Amino acid sequence: MLLAIDAGNTNVVFAIHDGSAWRGRWRIRTDAARTSDEYAVWLLALLGHAGLRVQEIDRCVLGTVVPAALYNLRRLCREWFDCEPLVARAPLDWGFPIRVDQPEEVGADRLLNALAAHHHYRGPLVVIDFGTATTFDVVDADGGYLGGAIAPGINLSIEALHKAAARLPRIGIGRPQSVIGTATVPAMQSGIFWGYVGLVEGIVARIRAEYGAPLKVIGTGGLAPLFAEGTPVLETTDPDITLEGLRLLAERNPIPIFQRTSLPDALRSEGD
Repeated sequence: MLLAIDAGNTNVVFAIHDGSAWRGRWRIRTDAARTSDEYAVWLLALLGHAGLRVQEIDRCVLGTVVPAALYNLRRLCREWFDCEPLVARAPLDWGFPIRVDQPEEVGADRLLNALAAHHHYRGPLVVIDFGTATTFDVVDADGGYLGGAIAPGINLSIEALHKAAARLPRIGIGRPQSVIGTATVPAMQSGIFWGYVGLVEGIVARIRAEYGAPLKVIGTGGLAPLFAEGTPVLETTDPDITLEGLRLLAERNPIPIFQRTSLPDALRSEGD
């Protein structure tokens, strides 16, 4: 079975795939200082609760946009699962061209989203990921990655508004009953929700105009279903796109099981 690890700025998601379906998904808050043993205590308890055994996991794949978290996540795979993790990076075989000026700067999550979206939905398309940042990634008809746009995430914007304006409270995100708020909190909810709907519609319209052809629009991330209620631009939502990208990348780039006896030399030779 495959252990897929998606380490984002806010959460790290661990998921198990048995070759035909996802058997479990668990998330923990991202903390670059968390050790491999701390991850293991938490994760092994969840695996046991799901009826899964460590010995069943023979492959690991890891994608992260937090470089400082890579070292301990890699140690987790080596020390507890005897696997050398495949780390999602631009130089791997992605199965499609990365048509940007500096491929090494593209976040692993964006390439993983492009890989899975093209595999499941075909192109041309736009993947919108509502995460810590809201990213728009454009995939050509042949699966080629063309780049996109990055905007502040919804929760980041809410927190910035609360911290910068002394009289504005911290609010939760939700679809307001009306655009015209009759009190401070509904007014803030309206501005955040409909403001992001306008952001999505505006950027997608400009991408379509610049691309010059119809584009499917796929939404992912925890807030994608909420915003799909507010605009027809989001044609499909898929919460598993990034995990599916990790699975597909592991299939394209098989690596052997890591030998525990070589761990000391491997760790001495790697600074990450």
